[in-house]
Order: sequence, then structure tokens, then C-alpha cells
Amino acid sequence: MAPLANYVSGRWSNGTGAGIPLLDPVTGEELARVSSEGLDYGAALDHARGVGGPALRSMTYQERAQMLERIAQVLSSKRESYYRIALENSGSPKSDAAIDIEGAIFTLKYFARLGAALGPGTYLQEGDPTSLVKGDAYQSLHIGTALQGVAILINAFNFPAWGLWEKAAAALLSGVPVLAKPASATAWLAQRMVEDVVSASIVPPGTVSISCGRAGDLLEHVEGRDVVLFTGSAETAQRIRSHSAITARSARINVEADSLNAAILGPDAAGELAQLFVREVIREMTVKAGQKCTAIRRILVPQPLVEEVIQGLTAGLAAVIVGDPRDSKVQMGPLVSKAQQEAVEAGIGELARESTIVFGDAKTTDRPDTGAYVNPTLLLQREPYSAQAVHTTEVFGPVATVMPYRDKQDAVRLAAKGRGSLVCSLFSDEPDFVQSVATELAADHGRVHIVSTATGNAHTGHGNVMPMSTHGGPGRAGGGQELGGLRALRLFHQFSAIQAPADAVRRLSERAASYRL
Repeated sequence: MAPLANYVSGRWSNGTGAGIPLLDPVTGEELARVSSEGLDYGAALDHARGVGGPALRSMTYQERAQMLERIAQVLSSKRESYYRIALENSGSPKSDAAIDIEGAIFTLKYFARLGAALGPGTYLQEGDPTSLVKGDAYQSLHIGTALQGVAILINAFNFPAWGLWEKAAAALLSGVPVLAKPASATAWLAQRMVEDVVSASIVPPGTVSISCGRAGDLLEHVEGRDVVLFTGSAETAQRIRSHSAITARSARINVEADSLNAAILGPDAAGELAQLFVREVIREMTVKAGQKCTAIRRILVPQPLVEEVIQGLTAGLAAVIVGDPRDSKVQMGPLVSKAQQEAVEAGIGELARESTIVFGDAKTTDRPDTGAYVNPTLLLQREPYSAQAVHTTEVFGPVATVMPYRDKQDAVRLAAKGRGSLVCSLFSDEPDFVQSVATELAADHGRVHIVSTATGNAHTGHGNVMPMSTHGGPGRAGGGQELGGLRALRLFHQFSAIQAPADAVRRLSERAASYRL
């Protein structure tokens, strides 16, 4: 297979040097190589700012929405090729790949609908005009105009399709060109999608670029009018935050980082509700082999129900078939790479120094050495306040830990020990418990997902990120906020107060797209 080309400055180009190999995580076979060596990131960003930006900003929200719809149509027509790439490069069974691929298409279509409703405007109006003096002769109007820079999308390895388009959809709808930097290990899917979109002549020149290799000196060329969106480790996020592009040039940054998400079983749980809880935990542990930033890592259970829940979890996990996703019977495939396998095995060892493994272990002996397999592993921590690792170490694989709690205040305190998470689930049929706990949990979580017996088969899932709701979380989770419907557009707009005579304000308002949360 030929090296995967980068698309920058309006042309395809291969990087120099040996490049980074992309491997099949089952067989270890090399699939392709990527390199960004020799790319001129400064020229690439200048091209996007000078060519792509003006082209997008000349379009109305309605026209940009139509562009997103056409992107979704092209991706839909090519989806089978994307499933093959996800299988080979990420080791994803079709059910796992669907979350990534169909999630990307669904998100594009959703933002296309939002944009269509915004109509023919080219800037946003937020709220109503406000009088600044007695009478209405002189007024203030807040408007949002598209940033005149580039949205730089730096993504993790686990969602190469959705991770690209959930960021790009809001940026392009806002009128901001994008330069995508997917994780090199799984860059093939993102690269192919961009190639298909560019080949279909859907987007104006300079509006979509992609670099598949290392980031190199990319951040050196970021300016204050740009915005950096990063998904990945807290360690890498800190290096980006401390870069002069952020500290001295005040470029905007949005971070979605490590997260020790929790699921709480309410004290009223019994029968069907407890079964729903167990089923959801198993799903979150095993979908994408636990390689999801929203996966359940900490399982909070009322003290009297600990043994019952562990029995249900171990029985369910024992039934999960792990292996080569080319086998239709397999439910959980390998991790994305041998390096990730080693990291997960080391993380399980760290957790096990304080907690007890009650199901599984890291290593397997009945699968090929070439495969990056890890068994689902469940641990028990009976003294969660004296333990440290369970609240500080995210093992990015099929691993979770059960912890008992005494009362609702105890459950909230334990969830908060994650120091800020993307999502916390609450399973309960007790309205007063749900109301009081949910509002307290909200302070430390970007999303609180509540499930009752009545919604057991209707809820969207603890780990599923829906474009209508915000994605992000405080503290350790990065402090960022993506998606959330029209909220997503705020990151890509400069909101300014226009103070002017009433007639000028009226004219501005008539030409604006109404923006109300």
C-alpha cells in the first residue's frame, strides 16, 4: 500500500523519511505508513486562513449547512470501505466501528439541520438589543462573527471518524476552516474520509486539511485568531496549554482529557433496575475494548448490594467473546496496538496493588502473541477513601472497579474524587434521590446520565456522546465543552457588543441569524 498522503495548502503530499507504520492490531501486519516530515505547517495555516476562511465566511449558515449535508451524503455512500479500514487498522468489530462511523455521519446531519434553521445570515445575534440611554436612541447588540483563523483538530486514536467530524461540523458551520491532526496510529480512516470529501469537490479550497504524521512544529504557527481543539491525555494537554501560542498569543483552546467516569446504582435498586445497571457497565467496559473517554471506570454500589452486583458483572463478562473481530461471534476485539496493550497491563497492575481482581486479568495465553488483546478485568476496592490509584489512574481499556458507598452524600463524594469527569450515570427510580444527587453531581461532571426502570430500553447510553448535549467536563477532564447543539458554535465565533444608534442596530439585527440557547 502506498504511503498515506497529507492534504495541506490545497494539495496532496507525502512526508519524507521512514514514516510511522500503521499496523493491524490482530496480526501485526503493516498496513501503511504516514509522515508529516517536510510539511510547511506555517504555509498550510496561512493557506487555510487566506483562502479557506474568506470562502467560508462569504457563505451563509444555510449554505454551509448544505455543505455539511453533502459531506454526510458522500460519507454515507462510502461507509462500507470505512468499516473495512476500521476493522484492519483499529481492530473494531462492526458494532464498535458503527459508533465511530455512523456517529460521524449522524453528527454532520444534525449540524446541517441546525444550520438550515439559522437561515441566510452570515453572523449571529445573541439576545435582543438593549438600550444604553434613556429612551431607545442608542443601543447595544451582541453579535457573533466567525473567527478569522483556523480550527486545529488534534484527536486521539480511538475515534478517527467521529473525532474528526464532531469538531469539524461546528467549525465549518461557523465559517472556520479546519486542519485535522488525527492520531497517527489510526489515521487511515480520517485520511480516507477527507480524501473522499475533497475528491467530491464539496468544500471550497483551503477549508479542510489533514496531516497524518507527527505534529512537529504545528503549534509554533498558531496565532491568536486560531482555535486548538485537543482530545487526548492530560499530560499532552498540559504541554499544549503551556505553549506560547496559548500563553502569549491567547489562541483559544478546548481540551477533552482523561476522565475517571463513574456509574452509581441507587439504594432503591432491585430486580430490573439492577440488571439494567449491570448490563450498562458491561457494555461500557467492552465496547471498543474500553477505549472510550466516556467509559465507566468506577462502579459505585450501595454496600448491601456489592456482592450481588459483582456476581452479575462476572457472569456477564464471562459471556463476552474476545478475539479477532473478523469472526462474527466475537464481541470484543483487541486494543489498538501492542503499546496500548502494555499500557493497560501496567495500569491493571497499578490498580491491583490496592484493589482485588475479582474477574479476569490482563494477560491471555489462548490468543496469538501478535494480537493486542486484553481480557475484561473487574476489580473490587472495599475501602475507596483509603485508596489512591482508583481515583487517579485511568486504565484506557476494558477495566473497571467496584466500590461500596453508604448513603447519597457518600456516593457524591466518591464520584467527586475523580476530580472532574466527562459523565456520571445514576440508576434509580426514587425521584427525590435522583433530583438531589443529580444537581450535586453536575458540579463535577460535564454530563449526568439518569436511567430509571421506565427508560431502561430508551436511554441513549452512558458513554454515547450525542450532538444535542455538551461533551466535556471540568477539572481533570480538561475543562472543555464541545457539541451541545448551538452551544458548539460559540467556540468558533467572536462575540462583540455593537453600540450604535437604534437604526443601525435594527439593520444589523435584520441581517443576523438569531441565536438563542
